[in-house]
Amino acid sequence: MFPSRRTATAGARRFRLLFYVFTATLLGCSEPVDYGPVPTDAQLAWQRMEINMFCHFGPNTFTGAEWGSGEENEAVFAPSALDCRQWVDIAKQAGMGGIILTAKHHDGFCLWPSKYSTHTVDDSNDVLRQFVDACREGNIKAGVYISPWDRNHPTYGTDVYNDVFVNTLHEVHANYGPFFEQWFDGACGEGPNGKKQHYDWPRFMQTMHDLNPHAVIFSDIGPGCRWVGNEQGHCGEPCWSTLNTEGATPSDNKPDPSELETGHKGGAYWVPAEVDVSIRPGWFWHSNEHPKSVDQLMEIYYTSVGRNGLLLLNVPPDTNGRIPAEDSAVLMAFRAERDRIFSHDLAQGAKANAWHRRGHKARNVLDTAYHTFWAATGNSAELTLTLDSITEFDIIVIQEYIPLGQRITSVNLLLDPDDGLYSYTLGDKPLCTTVGYKRIIRLDHPIRWQKLVFQFEGMAPPLINRIALYNSQAQ
Repeated sequence: MFPSRRTATAGARRFRLLFYVFTATLLGCSEPVDYGPVPTDAQLAWQRMEINMFCHFGPNTFTGAEWGSGEENEAVFAPSALDCRQWVDIAKQAGMGGIILTAKHHDGFCLWPSKYSTHTVDDSNDVLRQFVDACREGNIKAGVYISPWDRNHPTYGTDVYNDVFVNTLHEVHANYGPFFEQWFDGACGEGPNGKKQHYDWPRFMQTMHDLNPHAVIFSDIGPGCRWVGNEQGHCGEPCWSTLNTEGATPSDNKPDPSELETGHKGGAYWVPAEVDVSIRPGWFWHSNEHPKSVDQLMEIYYTSVGRNGLLLLNVPPDTNGRIPAEDSAVLMAFRAERDRIFSHDLAQGAKANAWHRRGHKARNVLDTAYHTFWAATGNSAELTLTLDSITEFDIIVIQEYIPLGQRITSVNLLLDPDDGLYSYTLGDKPLCTTVGYKRIIRLDHPIRWQKLVFQFEGMAPPLINRIALYNSQAQ
């Protein structure tokens, strides 16, 4: 809704100013320190990638299934013109930093010639090798999905299978790695003997740590990143990067999906949300399906990356072993639309003013350097942006400096015409609750204004890496 009048007497504003001065005097010389759990270097680099590609590829591509039975003849997997370099080229042009390949889905079929399974490609058709080579040549990061569920392996459902799976992890990561992300699906169904497996998750996780301590490990509960709790392409509101995982496991004892969508305020571990969603109705390519529109992908972008998540967009290769032309065209248009909207930051050239800790001034929110930020002096803080002139915008981007933790619990916007303050609310809600790595706020309608006052509330003094303004209607 448009701003409602906020009463602010001159005396009240003077009191607030004196309070900030007093607080700044007490705290202004101290450096900000970590608040709660913080990301590792690998987690931070992962979050800054923002959008990655998922490639579901295997026998299901040829049979039309989503979950294979494990009984498929190995010869059914026969891509006629496999071209992993084409996947890499499309991912890079679409603005993605990495690709994750389903090297082994629930059917147990391995896209590399494994010593620990008979349900694999042959030596001459090593898809995983072609994939990692293409990623390295194209300077894009490679990730791998290896499902612990195996509907083909005869030992599945016994203790022996845990040994098989550990050996499989060794085989893949030692011979094809390093990978930037290991994707563990938590699905646990029956194997060929009708039994379910009790996964030895502590052993799986320790194996991964030993093999590649810098890989971000995805599962329902991390530890590197977590499932967002849905496959529709959105984070919750709020969305915390922190999660309580004590006593939980990735498959049969995980938090409720609604908790995974929002995370846990003040959670004990840094486990950010990864938003996995497919560009098509299914995860594998099917001839009768078509990709989502650019408008649908933009909505997903706003509610995933724009709510503190990383978007993992599935783009399945077809039976040729190539990404279809119609999917590629949509991805290019999706990139072009993001560039159109976000290429011109209307806050550039503005003046920023606020009380700050030494060396972390308000103007830092206007630069594009990641490791500079404004450090507020208290848990409640205000920052004023004065634009060069009256400017029209309908999108606000705010980024917290997450290397020192996620802190913000609420953001409000006041519009200051110099004769009192007007509060802008979205309905009856504040501008947003959590921020995290990135928050993209879409206003109900464009605003034409010059002086903006942002009010922040946090569990600790807010650290703001950037504030930017955009007009999605501009051509």
